This record gives sequence, structure tokens and C-alpha cells, in this order.
Amino acid sequence: MSGLLRGIARIRAVPVLRGSTITQRANIATRPAKDAVGPAETAVGLTLFTLAILGPAGWVLANLENYKKKGSANSE
Repeated sequence: MSGLLRGIARIRAVPVLRGSTITQRANIATRPAKDAVGPAETAVGLTLFTLAILGPAGWVLANLENYKKKGSANSE
């Protein structure tokens, strides 16, 4: 039984010992940006991201009572 377990462990360890044959490389730019991003553009971008992420959740929370009423009418 222990020989079987050693064989399974050896088979599973072989790819780890061999290493990966496919090398993945990230495309990282080491130069500064071509155009500087101003504070107004930064503010607009952050505002839009905030609205896109928090807007739907805020809508649901603001209308939670309406959703509760719709759910109770369907269950009767």
C-alpha cells in the first residue's frame, strides 16, 4: 500500500519538479505615460467608477420597502 502511495506522489510531483514549459510574461511599460492625467480627469474617472459600483446597490437600498411589498403580494 505504501508503494502505491509513493507512486502516486511521484507522478503528481513530476510536473512540479520539471517546471513549467510555458513562460508567461506581462507587458509592463517602464516609461512614463505619454500624456499626464490631470486632477479634473482623475476626479471624473473616480466619480464614474464610484457611481457604476455603488449606484445599483444604493438604488436597491433606497427602494427596499417597495421590493418588500412586491414580494409579500406574490406570496398570498
